[in-house]
Amino acid sequence: MKLSLLSIMLLGLVVNAQVPSNHQQDLYQIIDEVSAARIESDVRKLAGFGTRNTFSDTLSDTRGIGAARRWIKAEFDKISADCGGCLEVFYQKDLVTTDMGSRVPKDAYVVNVVAIQRGTSNPNDMVMMSGDIDSRASDTMDYTTDAPGANDNASGMAGTLEAARVLSKRKFKNSIVYVGLSGEEQGLFGGKGLAEYAKKKQWNVIGFLNNDMIGNIEGVDGVIDNREFRIFSEPTDPTETDRQRNGRRFYGGEVDGISRQLARYIHKAVKTYMPEMKPMMVYRLDRFGRGGHHRPFADLGFPGIRIMEAHENYTQQHQDIRSENGVNYGDVVEHVNFPYARKLTAVNAINLAQLAWAPTRPQNVKIGGIVEADAKLKWDKVKGAVGYKIYWRDTTSPTWDHSRYVGNVTEFTLKEIVIDNSFFGVASVGKDGIESMVSFPSGIFR
Repeated sequence: MKLSLLSIMLLGLVVNAQVPSNHQQDLYQIIDEVSAARIESDVRKLAGFGTRNTFSDTLSDTRGIGAARRWIKAEFDKISADCGGCLEVFYQKDLVTTDMGSRVPKDAYVVNVVAIQRGTSNPNDMVMMSGDIDSRASDTMDYTTDAPGANDNASGMAGTLEAARVLSKRKFKNSIVYVGLSGEEQGLFGGKGLAEYAKKKQWNVIGFLNNDMIGNIEGVDGVIDNREFRIFSEPTDPTETDRQRNGRRFYGGEVDGISRQLARYIHKAVKTYMPEMKPMMVYRLDRFGRGGHHRPFADLGFPGIRIMEAHENYTQQHQDIRSENGVNYGDVVEHVNFPYARKLTAVNAINLAQLAWAPTRPQNVKIGGIVEADAKLKWDKVKGAVGYKIYWRDTTSPTWDHSRYVGNVTEFTLKEIVIDNSFFGVASVGKDGIESMVSFPSGIFR
């Protein structure tokens, strides 16, 4: 049977569409390059500073948070030297005083360590990964007792350093920011300071990935699982207006804020490139009644999520090192599972890479089709996008289950898909096939 020229061309397009781009293939290489051995070395080094309480010794070279943050900066400087000076490494600090909260025993500077890998095209568009520098004993006001904080949160800090080692070998359109934050245990002071710094510098924060405890696989509930992990995100944006909040009564979107879209993005990436892992989206800002450093970013309108282990062991966090009734308390290195921390670091690395390669998400997405048979969407053109993909799902589904690539247009009609029965969103697509986060409609049109 002979094929027409048009048929051959169409067949070629189908085949080519199934071939992953170089960047998509490289995501598998990124996963392979993450090293459990380097993460273990970093966790042991950080735990070896004795305590990293925010108010601990700042002058010693071997003990306290001062020594820890200088070592972290030196590691970022070393990574930068290896990539030809590709990182801008600096301290960002703010003074906290005793009148700022019940967990502040004395006036002190909360010092963060920041390393920016500037994007080649969009240096002000930032995707960020954080770990916490500080640790605590049973009494958070006690800044002299040993508090190695091996899992909470040397694991997250080590993961951030390792992601920088792997990704700094590559070039990205958007910037990646690797940060070590302080003051988490005293009231999220480090995150607040850096979020305000980002706002002042007019950074466009594409997404903030907070890593807080990524090394434990044996829960206090007896469950042992080295593949499951949690992605915490709040459902709606805390900066929304009363008009936007009221509009949800009629248009929906109760679980479609920008942080929730970031969680879905990560969930999809893991399912695609790390199918052995079991990502669990948790529809909550953080664990029940607790908090993390992604919150200050979300408070200012930036997409922020928390990545962490699925099964916590409360005898190994916020505890003085001791033995009672046959139970060994304390956050020591022996409880950290380094192959698992490697996996969660890889989860971060592939999502940082995708978001740094991708065009930014579409803005001013509007939806139409009220009392009609078709759903209509339109959006603003995105710099660097070669096309767009419309996503939709049942209103009760947690994930974007259906999609259609619609080409390089800024308006499209989905025929015979009724607007009433689904939720919709739009993602931008780069020439390498890497997509942005999905943008949920922010308004309607007739």
